[in-house]
Amino acid sequence: MIWLLTTLVVFYGARYLTKFIKHPIFNPLLICLLVIIPLLMWLHVPYETYFEQNKVINALLEPAVVALAFPLYEQLSQIRQKWKVILTTCFIGSVLSMLTGASIALLMGADAQLTASILPKSVTTPIAMAVSEQIGGVPSVAAIMVILAGLFGAVFGYPLFKLIGVKAPIAKGLTMGTVSHALGTAKAAEEDYQEGAFSSLALVICGVMTSILAPLVFPLLMKFFS
Repeated sequence: MIWLLTTLVVFYGARYLTKFIKHPIFNPLLICLLVIIPLLMWLHVPYETYFEQNKVINALLEPAVVALAFPLYEQLSQIRQKWKVILTTCFIGSVLSMLTGASIALLMGADAQLTASILPKSVTTPIAMAVSEQIGGVPSVAAIMVILAGLFGAVFGYPLFKLIGVKAPIAKGLTMGTVSHALGTAKAAEEDYQEGAFSSLALVICGVMTSILAPLVFPLLMKFFS
């Protein structure tokens, strides 16, 4: 179980480091990727071996997602009051997230398969992989794009909020959950309990909306750029 221990040591080492270096680029997940991936490549360790030894961590993802329901329960009164704002934000955010990534890919010369892999980049990995496969993309590529989108949001989201003066917890939370899925939600939860709650809500709603809208948006986009 050497790789399980390695993962835990690197992650908690990164968390400890971020207590002293308060900079967005020092994100624990980003540090883990920059340390573990080169190490696996250098030692020629297959991904299957690494994943097998880290199944315990992977199994914790499901109860972690379920646990997000608790902060949502505590925000029920606000959710009831602002459900129109929440649904509108998630709808617009989901559509724009699909259109921007896929449009940029097409403008840069990507083919239909790669575009279909990029289009669902802003939702959580299982949904993105399923949506990508449904519209003709490559699930493994979609998973990579999800990680990149999540990292960008987790690293640059809050500095951007500060730069443009966004202060409302609901605005920050919905934005992070809409464009940066679980990684953005984790960052939001670290910053503020209420922001984490709204981010987890946006994560779920946008996942559902993207799975419904992607098969409609993708052919229209391809027709527009053809």
